[in-house]
Amino acid sequence: MEFIKAKSILSKVKYGSTWYGIDYNMNLYRGCNHGCIYCDSRSNCYHIDNFDIVKAKENSQVILENELIRKREKGVIGIGAMSDTYNKFEEKYEITRTALKLISKYNFGVSIDTKSDLILRDLDILKEINKKNNVIVKFTITTPNDDLSKIIEPNVCVSSKRFYTIKTLSDNGIFVGIMMNPVLPFITDNEENIKRLVYLAYKSGAKFIHTYMGMTLRENQKDYYFLKLDKYFPNLKEKYIKTYGNRYECTSTKAKLLYKIFKEECNKYGILYNMNDIIKAYKKHILKDVQMSLF
Repeated sequence: MEFIKAKSILSKVKYGSTWYGIDYNMNLYRGCNHGCIYCDSRSNCYHIDNFDIVKAKENSQVILENELIRKREKGVIGIGAMSDTYNKFEEKYEITRTALKLISKYNFGVSIDTKSDLILRDLDILKEINKKNNVIVKFTITTPNDDLSKIIEPNVCVSSKRFYTIKTLSDNGIFVGIMMNPVLPFITDNEENIKRLVYLAYKSGAKFIHTYMGMTLRENQKDYYFLKLDKYFPNLKEKYIKTYGNRYECTSTKAKLLYKIFKEECNKYGILYNMNDIIKAYKKHILKDVQMSLF
């Protein structure tokens, strides 16, 4: 794994009130080796060269601690939006685990995006953070079918292991749910996939599922995706080109029907799906003691 120089780790976000209520964003790694065929982070606009090569930030522990000390607002720190923080190198280097210890030490909350069951290694720290601030874990699951997940997300644990991980986190009091993003047109955009995924989420103790019925395609992300379509789904690339042309947002042709089914299933099992409801549900702590400690 390569190491790169970094001047900062944390960045204040302006969109947090509408996106899981996060206050800061943090990416400890650049690049990802999960190999998901649809990954939007491959897009040129994010300026990550050789996306499949994972790079870590040098001295991240020292930089992060200095930044946490200076922050007056003990808000929620989002981790893993661009690059999964539980890549295969994390097991050895424990960069994420070290960061979580600092987040706990300085009484911040955390919001984690991942596809990896390695997060269970850090359950002890997540429970520690959860006693003092807010914790939300978001697992990306695009299909309940393990065989299909091996094709579209080849280098990460299959969907059944992710459901098991959700169950373990939920049983330990962690607010955890699913990002059913993207929904791949002509691959996962069908009623059976939606219903089965929502049911398994319910059985696993997931508190929420957030989704939009489609995907993005731009620049080299599209090139990579089309390459994989040719390999695993012959003739499907031509269907994408005919249906979407050069469109950036590729919404399922059955989006309205599928979202209606999705909402009905979530309501049936008591699973949240509206962003505002998700934020209100997990932000359960009034941090008076934390705020008082600042003075």
